[in-house]
Amino acid sequence: MTGDDLRARRANSFGAHASAYAEHRPDYPIEAIRWALEPLGEGPHHVLDLAAGTGKLTGGLLAEGHQVTAVEPDEGMLSELVRHHGAARALPGSAERIPVPDGTVDAVVVGQAFHWFDTERAMPEIARVLRPGGVLAAMWNGFDESVPWAVEFDESGASSASAKGVYGDVPEHELFGSRSERRFAHSHRRTAESLVATINTHSHVLVIPEEERAELNARLLAFLKSRPETAEGEFDYPLVTLVQRAVCTKPA
Repeated sequence: MTGDDLRARRANSFGAHASAYAEHRPDYPIEAIRWALEPLGEGPHHVLDLAAGTGKLTGGLLAEGHQVTAVEPDEGMLSELVRHHGAARALPGSAERIPVPDGTVDAVVVGQAFHWFDTERAMPEIARVLRPGGVLAAMWNGFDESVPWAVEFDESGASSASAKGVYGDVPEHELFGSRSERRFAHSHRRTAESLVATINTHSHVLVIPEEERAELNARLLAFLKSRPETAEGEFDYPLVTLVQRAVCTKPA
C-alpha cells in the first residue's frame, strides 16, 4: 500500500465509528473559538463548520450563539451531528465542494480536519463562500508535550499506520492575509478505559488489523494503570488546542 493509499484509508475511516467518535473525542475551548472569530467583532455570526464530523466544534459555536452551517462528507458522521446538534443546518459536502452560495458566511472553521484537505482546491473554495473580511480558522487538539506521562502515553500508542506530521498548516494564499496562530490549554476528563477508547477513534488505530489493535489497547491500558496520575478513577488528560486563522482579502 502506498502512502497516498494509507492516507486515503485513514481519511475515510471515521464514519463507521461515528457514535464512538461523538462519545469519546474532546471538544474545543470556548476561549479558542472566541479568538478564532475575534477579527469579525461582536457577534453573532454565520459560521460554517467545515468537515464538521459529529459536531465537536459545532456544539461550541452554537453555545456562543452563532448561526451554524455544518458541512461534512461522511453520512454516518453527519447523522451523528444532527442527532446531537439539531440547531445547526447540516449539509453533505466537502472542503473542495462546499454547498453554499458565494459570499454568504462570516467564517469558516475547521476542527481536527484541515490536514485531510486538498488545499489547492479547498483554499479558493473557502474564499468563495466567505464574505470579504471573513475568517478562516483551523483548530487541532493535541496532547500537552510539556507533561511527561502524556508524552510517554503517546509514544506507547504508535501503530503500524502512524505517521509523523499528520497535521498540516493553513497555507499562505493570495486570497488570505493577516495570518496568526495561538495555543490554548485544554483538557479532557477521562478514565484509563475511556482514554483508550478515545485513542481507538484515531485514524491510525481504526485502519490497523484487529490483532494489532488488541495488542495496542492492552499496552496503553497497562501503561495508564501503572501511573499514579491515571491508575484509578477520572483524571484530566492534558491537551493543547492550536488555532491558526487568516482573514479573507478578496475584494468586496
